[in-house]
Amino acid sequence: MRVTLRQLQVFEAVARLGSFSRAAEEIHVTQPAVSKQIRQLQQEVGLPLLEQIGRQVCLTDAGRELLATCSDWLDTWNRFEQSIADLKGLKQGRLRIAVVTTAKYFMPRVLGPFCDRYPGIEVALEVINRNRLLERLGHNADDLYVMGVPPEGWEIESQPLLENNLVVVAPRTHRFVGRRRIPFTQLADETFIAREEGSGTRITVERVFAEKGIHFKVRMELGSNEAIKQAIAGGLGLAVLSQNTLGDPAAEELAVLDVTGFPVRRSWYLVWPRGKQLSVVAATFVDFLHRHVALLKPRA
Repeated sequence: MRVTLRQLQVFEAVARLGSFSRAAEEIHVTQPAVSKQIRQLQQEVGLPLLEQIGRQVCLTDAGRELLATCSDWLDTWNRFEQSIADLKGLKQGRLRIAVVTTAKYFMPRVLGPFCDRYPGIEVALEVINRNRLLERLGHNADDLYVMGVPPEGWEIESQPLLENNLVVVAPRTHRFVGRRRIPFTQLADETFIAREEGSGTRITVERVFAEKGIHFKVRMELGSNEAIKQAIAGGLGLAVLSQNTLGDPAAEELAVLDVTGFPVRRSWYLVWPRGKQLSVVAATFVDFLHRHVALLKPRA
């Protein structure tokens, strides 16, 4: 088969993004150019690789086989390109980072200075829930991952990155506001607004309550921290949130309660598959991150 590297790059982008137009936008070509590359690739393979179902682009069996193969090829080639650029004294390439939704509150603080320092590096940041992040981690779809609770039993490397302390948040009108050293046991009578099951914060909170022998009563599940804060302000219940999600609690009509056992101290972690050879760009970002970790902390 006379398959070109460019055809594989275009195919991988379409397969990953599920869209010809989004792939064209990512690789800076026109949509007809993407369609032409895919058509030529399918002719070389001799089988259809993609099929259109409504507006969704799906992989055929042959497409899944090719994606599993070409992802490794492209990853190897990208590392080679970055190594050559490094030998030339340049820093260029593409960095893919996937983070859980709560990390969106601090990751942009370091990505801006990093991109200023290395303008030749293109950064793709995926902000997704924990389940989707673990799926991407399992498929080695990105260079690096940021999460609060690394999965147990997985073959991964993890490095603590930043404090990720959890606090109890209430509406400013709640009867507990202003009290000192509220006994943990008094939370047994409260109802909570929580993230979906499987989220890192939910896992930690349920474990803490179980250790205290107290039932964690969930009144409502919401898919984002912003929605949870709005629900708290509306008087729908309490919540346990990462301090990283809180700007000025008073401005959001919220209050952090002084409950014994809180804050629950934990960390954000930088994660990647064990045995993965980090690209020059990824290794550069890891080094930059650790040297500039102060950028991640909220400004006083």
